[in-house]
Amino acid sequence: MKNSRFTTFGSFAAFCVLHFTFALGTYGQVTEPKPSAPRSAKIPAVVEKKLSNGMTVAVVQKTSTPMVTIRFLVKNGAGAEPNDKAGLANLTASMLTKGTATRSATEIAEAIEFLGGSINSGAGWNSSFVSVTVTSDKVDAAMDILADVILKPKFDEAELDLLKSQTLDSLTFSLKQAGSLTSYAASTYAFLEHPAGGTADTIAKITVSDVKRYYNAMFDRSRAVLIFAGDISPANAAGMANMHFVEGAVVSGVGSGPGNPFDDGGIDIGPPPPDKGRILVIDLPNSGQASVTYAAKLVKTGRKGTQYYTASVLNSVLGGGYSSRLNQEIRIKRGLSYGAGSSFSWRAEDSNFSTGAQTKNESAAHVAELILAEIKRLSSTNVAVTEMTPRKSVLTGTFGLNLETTAGLAGAVSDLYSFGIPLTELNAYVRKVNGVTAASIRSFAGTNLNGGVIIIAGDYSVFKDDLAKRFPKMKVDVIPAEKLDLSKANLRK
Repeated sequence: MKNSRFTTFGSFAAFCVLHFTFALGTYGQVTEPKPSAPRSAKIPAVVEKKLSNGMTVAVVQKTSTPMVTIRFLVKNGAGAEPNDKAGLANLTASMLTKGTATRSATEIAEAIEFLGGSINSGAGWNSSFVSVTVTSDKVDAAMDILADVILKPKFDEAELDLLKSQTLDSLTFSLKQAGSLTSYAASTYAFLEHPAGGTADTIAKITVSDVKRYYNAMFDRSRAVLIFAGDISPANAAGMANMHFVEGAVVSGVGSGPGNPFDDGGIDIGPPPPDKGRILVIDLPNSGQASVTYAAKLVKTGRKGTQYYTASVLNSVLGGGYSSRLNQEIRIKRGLSYGAGSSFSWRAEDSNFSTGAQTKNESAAHVAELILAEIKRLSSTNVAVTEMTPRKSVLTGTFGLNLETTAGLAGAVSDLYSFGIPLTELNAYVRKVNGVTAASIRSFAGTNLNGGVIIIAGDYSVFKDDLAKRFPKMKVDVIPAEKLDLSKANLRK
């Protein structure tokens, strides 16, 4: 009986395995479902109010969760700092949470932690910000902290020295990595800008006096926007803003006048070299891998322009995710990298386009060739509807997902204010993305993406011959890593 029982159990187990295998095989062969029809993200209207000091209060009320994000935005960032003080905008914004006239950096952190919230600050190329996120019943207490760090920063020299030291440590590490090197080099070599995060030389030069002057000129409340996103009414938000930033704000120096107080005594980046199709190699002997970037500056094709949505869909097709063309060709088909992608970095009137992939030194030239081939294909053939439709869905789906959080919603509103774009664009995003055509992508790629720069950081001795073989007509500019100076127009010490 005992053996019979086990025999019966074994037969049952075998039946289950066979049944599961059959079912898995059957269902595994079913055609993937087609994407459903696109749905528009329903975003509440942005309610604006001007305070007596000129500051704009913008409120997006969303009561689905008891959370609120408050974001103080100034429309100046790294683009307003002088070349020889690169990194100043981000240092200034970061210093706001490092101590005020009434609270130390530790006390600020502890106060926010006690509220169960978060606070952060920083600067990009186009704007600077301070942001707090708390539950809706803690907004008034959070506003007290936010107003304190914005209106009464101490700018303690010891805190600045510590922040500079941390920034320099991070830079030192990053600039030993091939991927970071190509990104930093592209700023000057391809985009004709200074590195927004600064360089070792520029960070070291920044003083408390520089920070104060930048703050006094740029953090002008009359040109600032205070954004509320989440579970708060426009009336309550405006009342809190008025109480903390008008009635209770007595600050000397802040908003002393528009404009940049610095005379730009930094590098004169100048116009791009006349020759197109350049290759820059940053030679890193014995590096474990190489980083390959293709970079192009798009003039008069900025965030405020009509081609933003075309560029966004193009980027999704080319390098905006796992299923994008670059990742398919470089990683999935050939196994030459763990990942490859592309992106646009937007300015108001212009934009910067770049691709990126890290690979073995032996395959660096091959990866560069594959990137150029995919860009050429975009400008010579139309993207099929079967490829473009899911890539659009990635964009619209990600957009809707980001707006589910109060921080994401505040960030989207900030983006519009930073570039001076009508607030109605929030609800137009899905429609405009889905309206992009294959013909417009092809035209955009042909007009804007050709004639960029290939930048490779890696062991040149390993891929030198292959690079010459694959690109026999292109000029190769080689800079040893130890002679690289990101503060100089020619990138050389």
